[in-house]
Amino acid sequence: MAHYRRLSFMEREEVSRMLAAGSSLRATGRALGRAPSTVARELARHHASPVTYRAVLAHQRAQRWAHHPRKPRKLAVHSRLRRVVFTLLAQRWSPEQIARGLPQRYPHEPTMRISHEAIDTSLYVLPRGAFKRELVRSLRRRHRFRRPRKVRLSSRPIQDLISIDERPAEVADRTVPGHWEGDLLVGRANASALGTLVERTTRLTLLVPLRSKDAVTVRQAFARELRTLPAQLRRSLTYDQGPEMREHRLFTRQTKMRVYFAHPQCPWERGTNENTNGLLRQFFPKGTRFHQLSRREIKRVQAMFNDRPRKILNWHSPAHAFTQLLR
Repeated sequence: MAHYRRLSFMEREEVSRMLAAGSSLRATGRALGRAPSTVARELARHHASPVTYRAVLAHQRAQRWAHHPRKPRKLAVHSRLRRVVFTLLAQRWSPEQIARGLPQRYPHEPTMRISHEAIDTSLYVLPRGAFKRELVRSLRRRHRFRRPRKVRLSSRPIQDLISIDERPAEVADRTVPGHWEGDLLVGRANASALGTLVERTTRLTLLVPLRSKDAVTVRQAFARELRTLPAQLRRSLTYDQGPEMREHRLFTRQTKMRVYFAHPQCPWERGTNENTNGLLRQFFPKGTRFHQLSRREIKRVQAMFNDRPRKILNWHSPAHAFTQLLR
């Protein structure tokens, strides 16, 4: 196993001289008999550029670090905390959600506290292997732009649709719960789909298994799911102009929920649902065959998804916020 040898003061002086003269990291490393990455790490460690690097200051700082006892990483010391953190990471919680959510779950246990930076650090120093790869994959670091699904406008216009322009102000400002947004998550080759319903105030999400994407199936499945809720939490549904909502009038009769339709190609008018569908892709990546998933599997994801704390809810979970409404 290779042993890392720290840079000496003379080597740091040479680094400073060569970089100031315009030498590259590769040429500087070659002159020292060191890898170019060693020189790059030295600059990064001391937050310096080739122009601002100073050997004396860097060496003094390195000496202090070498003699300063390192505090053991919290997850290495507290096995219970480590178990909980790794379990939540596997359930697709972000480090920030974990850091903010632990005080809610363990209000009287000071040892069950950790910063999201400490989680990041502990995770990346894990030894290589399948376990580390799985946890790193769970982190939501790269936020790619989500292209909105093209609305499949019906060849026959939806009859008697009510425009989103007629939606009451209480829906837009989220002051009154019970207003929902709906959409479909489409699977592989558009052959299957999963219904998604999001309550605008609490962000609670209902996942609705579908046998097919036709209007009758979607209407029946959505109505069956929503009728399990109290009437005061069934006020309205905002949807796009996809053909699956052609039976909106019958849906309204069954649920007493008015359906408002967004303008074509305006996904931001259902921004809560669009954002939710993007997050759900952590669990159901593109190419998922939804017809191969059991209702139990889908509802298990629903429970995990609604149990994650949300910044918009002051780090409470949608499940907690929705439960408060039922009391």
